Amino acid sequence: MTVGIEPMLPADAERCAELERALFAGDGPWSAQAFRSELASPHVHYVVARDGDLLVGYGGIALLGASPSTESEIHTIGTDPGYQRRGIGGALLGRLLALADRHGGPVFLEVRTDNEAAIALYRREGFEIVGTRKNYYQPSGADAYTMRRPTRIAAEDVVGR
Repeated sequence: MTVGIEPMLPADAERCAELERALFAGDGPWSAQAFRSELASPHVHYVVARDGDLLVGYGGIALLGASPSTESEIHTIGTDPGYQRRGIGGALLGRLLALADRHGGPVFLEVRTDNEAAIALYRREGFEIVGTRKNYYQPSGADAYTMRRPTRIAAEDVVGR
């Protein structure tokens, strides 16, 4: 299997919404229009994973603020249930974190407190739990951890020094 990561296109919104319904049914899955609205924002960047022509994952990040008050926020990451545990979520996260590292500042995200696989992935990438948001996900009422990864210097910045 060769999965490629590329920028999300507006035409991908329907498939992303379909995956949202499968992955996050009890937590207010995003609609296709929500994805299209996100894509229209200049500070938000989305990527998708494709196995051939099939979109099998997606992820998005907001790059916020200007130096010296920059930070980023992972908005979502999702992988088709039939493709999970194959490194696709990690590849999507890696691409988003590369954008964040070029932008500068810490990276934040929220994750369900019972999503052990995602929490383990985020910890491997340097995220730490910094708080808990009670009843964060609706309508399920599930709690979320807020996680933070400290500022990292982008690899090209190190090479250029």
